[in-house]
Amino acid sequence: MNPIDLSDRTGILPCQSIEVLIAGGAIATDTSFDFDQVQPASLDLRLSDQAWRVRASFLPGQRLVADRIADVAMHAIDLSGGYVLEKGCVYIARLQERLSLPPGLIARANPKSSTGRVDVFVRLLTDRGASFDDVAAGYEGPLYLEIAPQTFSILVRPGTRLNQLRLKAGEPPKLETRSVGVDLQGGDIVGFRGRRHAGVVDLDHIDGHDPRDFWEPLSLRRGELLLDPGEFYILASSDDVEIPVNQAAEMTPIDPSVGEFRVHYAGFFDPGFGTDEAHGAGSKGVLEVRTHDTPFLLEHGQIVARLVYEPLTERPTRLYGEGGSHYQRQGLKLSKHFKPW
Repeated sequence: MNPIDLSDRTGILPCQSIEVLIAGGAIATDTSFDFDQVQPASLDLRLSDQAWRVRASFLPGQRLVADRIADVAMHAIDLSGGYVLEKGCVYIARLQERLSLPPGLIARANPKSSTGRVDVFVRLLTDRGASFDDVAAGYEGPLYLEIAPQTFSILVRPGTRLNQLRLKAGEPPKLETRSVGVDLQGGDIVGFRGRRHAGVVDLDHIDGHDPRDFWEPLSLRRGELLLDPGEFYILASSDDVEIPVNQAAEMTPIDPSVGEFRVHYAGFFDPGFGTDEAHGAGSKGVLEVRTHDTPFLLEHGQIVARLVYEPLTERPTRLYGEGGSHYQRQGLKLSKHFKPW
């Protein structure tokens, strides 16, 4: 094994350090890694062919995930030929990647942006894990993903990427926290609401779905947008988002004192997003919004989330969007699975 020397560095690992971990065996996989799997400051994770329909979500506590699955599984699923995961149901899938982290290196997972934008709730599970999405220092073992489609049923197969992993040396300092407001003056269409009885979204079919079959466009009345309980919305940030090339950021959940709704399932912003250097100036943050139990009125510029910036251990050798991206320089935009509106 060829570990990285983390003794004098604190921060999020850039792509070149992730590639060193892969080469040294700290990150392994069932099949060969895809050429574009390593992002500027994160690693895409892929579904294997094994999944289970389960009757309840769980945390493994002091047990192995496989043992807990045996307690709650309704039936096993073979994803090899593609399989539809139905909305309103909960699934656990084994991921192709497994970890053998060196001491001092922790990891955190988050849904990919495209996953959040189709209202699929996913959380990472590790053996003996005490919380979702967090991987303890020195963890050695398999990775699993809880998958709960909320608005649309989804078609997945081995290799489908629903979440991503960020690796951190030590506890990186919080460099800055910025408030994120909502844009309700962006034009005739200020957002989209998911249609409840739409068809299946094939998560590996890019630009393959007519958005009108899945989304209802929204316009303003009296300068306000009323969020209905249980509905799913795509909105945009009022200000541009820019992530410096030596930093990364995560969108944090809404403070309940600001409003009873959830914003931004997909929380990772890679270095270079929205920057001139990566040809992304003018990029908005797209917000995935789901209300809780009460209707809620939004006004333009209202604060709906926080963006927390952390340092990288070193500048990445490539920036977000340099190899092409669906979301660099984005405004209000649906996921990459849909044709332009």
